[in-house]
Amino acid sequence: MIETLKNRFQQNMSRHPHITWDDVETRLNENRDAVETLRQMEATGGEPDVIGMDEETGRFIFCDCSPETPAGRRSLCYDDAALQSRKKNPPAGNAMQQAEEMGVSLLSETLYRRLQELGQFDLKTSSWILTPDNIRGKGGALFCERRYGEVFTFHNGADSYYSSRGWRGFLLV
Repeated sequence: MIETLKNRFQQNMSRHPHITWDDVETRLNENRDAVETLRQMEATGGEPDVIGMDEETGRFIFCDCSPETPAGRRSLCYDDAALQSRKKNPPAGNAMQQAEEMGVSLLSETLYRRLQELGQFDLKTSSWILTPDNIRGKGGALFCERRYGEVFTFHNGADSYYSSRGWRGFLLV
């Protein structure tokens, strides 16, 4: 896994111009649980890579950088409450629970837009993002995608699911 991350890091230097691989590798070697989480992100199609450093904690931000929302994380409703409320044709699971089980968090709108500054992602798919409680409390959830050269944030019922909608995650290491 370390070798895969190193190769991706070196092939995409524009995502992290002021970060060195030696610093990332040292951090990864100190945190084997993070390596296992990154392995799960990779196994579900996320192609995790470093996209910067968290200003508050000083930790590296690993984010799903697959061109489209990870294939192994699609056709899910937003959270467990949405899944439980779905009476007909429920999906196999939900984004929030899957992220929690993997040990990552869904992207916020801010982090999603930051990722989009580093490349063009979700040109054919969309990704659930963290949804504020006031929207979620009314049954809704937010997702983002890139179309027409712009990043859009939309809403949908949290219980909806589509084959082209999944979720992207991030991990601080």
